[in-house]
Amino acid sequence: MKKLMIAFLISGALAACGGEEKKPAEGKTEEKKEAGTVEVANQKGLELIGASDCTTCHKISEKNIGPAYTDVAAKYENTDANVAILVEKVIKGGQGNWGTVPMTPHPALSKEDATEMVKYILGLKK
Repeated sequence: MKKLMIAFLISGALAACGGEEKKPAEGKTEEKKEAGTVEVANQKGLELIGASDCTTCHKISEKNIGPAYTDVAAKYENTDANVAILVEKVIKGGQGNWGTVPMTPHPALSKEDATEMVKYILGLKK
């Protein structure tokens, strides 16, 4: 499991570092979509996810213990109200929206960091 998580983090870091870099505005970058790549609209959110324990339960495009981030993005519109709801779920934990397995609370995570993470996830909507 550790090897899988390390491989996932390394591949995520490599994917995040590829392509031409444009000057970011407040931690945000935009990359052109190319075949087989994911557009990174919020680099800071991606970095925060990679530095946390989120990848223990979640993957970008396939279900693990918790839902895939792309499934979360498909379920929720990227609105301020939904961002606020999901930020509270990340910080306080939750259960019931994706089955019976509860999501672990992350009370040490700041509201600002959780917001960046949720905005990255909702930005994955196709």
